[in-house]
Amino acid sequence: MDRKTIVSLRNIFFDYGNEVILNGINLDIYDKEFITLLGPSGCGKTTTLRIIGGFIDPKSGDVFFDDERINDIPPHKRNVNTVFQKYALFPHLNVYDNIAFGLRLKKMSKREIENKVKHMLAIVDLKGYEKRKINNLSGGQQQRVAIARALVCDPDVVLLDEPLGALDLKLRKDMQIELKQIQQKTKKTFVYVTHDQEEALTMSDRVVVMNNGSIAQIGTPTDIYNEPANAFVADFIGEANIINGTMIDDCRVRIIGQEVTCVDKGFGKNTPVDVVIRPEDISVVAPEHSTLVGVVEDVVFKGVHYEMSVKCNKCQWIIHSTVAQKIGSTIGMSVDPFNIHIMPKMFFLPNNEIFTTVLYSDADANTSTISIEGNEIEIPECYYEEGTKLHIILPPDGLHIAGDGVGDLDEVYIESVIWKGEHNEIILESDERKWLMQSDQDEQVATYAPISFDFSKATIYVVEGEGEADED
Repeated sequence: MDRKTIVSLRNIFFDYGNEVILNGINLDIYDKEFITLLGPSGCGKTTTLRIIGGFIDPKSGDVFFDDERINDIPPHKRNVNTVFQKYALFPHLNVYDNIAFGLRLKKMSKREIENKVKHMLAIVDLKGYEKRKINNLSGGQQQRVAIARALVCDPDVVLLDEPLGALDLKLRKDMQIELKQIQQKTKKTFVYVTHDQEEALTMSDRVVVMNNGSIAQIGTPTDIYNEPANAFVADFIGEANIINGTMIDDCRVRIIGQEVTCVDKGFGKNTPVDVVIRPEDISVVAPEHSTLVGVVEDVVFKGVHYEMSVKCNKCQWIIHSTVAQKIGSTIGMSVDPFNIHIMPKMFFLPNNEIFTTVLYSDADANTSTISIEGNEIEIPECYYEEGTKLHIILPPDGLHIAGDGVGDLDEVYIESVIWKGEHNEIILESDERKWLMQSDQDEQVATYAPISFDFSKATIYVVEGEGEADED
């Protein structure tokens, strides 16, 4: 059935200095739903929340509330309230007065205020705490006071900016359930921001997964987990084995040298893809009963299951099972075709292509100097005459983060880091393009680093004319 849209974001763009924070966000938020903005630090989720609340203005794009454009309406005139991570409660006021604060600003009668506050105290399970000082409350109780204060003024939308972040693990899990129950009782729209995948999956009607200022996927928790749109979503939501594969044809994919059956179609023939298999979807069988055979390298007890690390064809796999296998044993791995999920690659080209011209060269030193994005870079053991046009193909393992802080390109943005069983596949963004890199090292997403090129691994062509090139 059709659902009423209460908030709409259209082509929202926001930058800070030269850094793009939100890049053309489009999002509809439905009435009475619990929707979560989920993503790593720096992805733009809190900025999105602040734009909805009116605390910051988008550089371009429009915010609609019940089909009315509200870009120019200040926060206090929007029917929206916010619960912050630090709650922002008044320590000199007791529980009752904290909750009643907004109602008094609206100059409601004493009886009306009393009725509304008592009703809200019952909803957040704080009856009898009216006279309690804020500093005498636990973290969970303070959080409930903050929620009650946000709800008592009867907003249409409640914005929650990581409100459980300061709580311990057990209390955080308890409050996840309580928050969802409060939302269902009040029938308000909750827009929740978190980087915690479990929170998002536990509480949400829909999840908006964000990455680098864009929306990577929107869906129910089940959809996001079982049908991730790309490797970033699969990696960020829960644990997953993400493997480079080739779609041979409909329902046939090649991974780690073996052809296996799946149920996905429409990718074409011999198309590079990413394949995701969740650890709990792998069954341990006798080696002779599977084409995927590996050696158990590590076993860790996780409480409800054993987590086993298995080496299969140079690729590291994670299996979750209620039965542990012995370290060093050889096992078969069986996966139902319905549990093999095929995704388009986030970065389709398998190599990095560079088109450039030799600026100058040194025959004695056997070097040529080229320009990449305005940076002069020397190619050692490689001589071409000045003015020669080159087409360079650099494989992903020909790029490196410069350990000494000085690289061929400086301040390159690390967009994503995905473990592919054998190495990390890293997507980097420079001023003019994206680069694909392989590394055994973990790198910090949403940071900047210098990169260096290893031209000894490159294939270099001399461009003779339009559309023609000779390999050298």
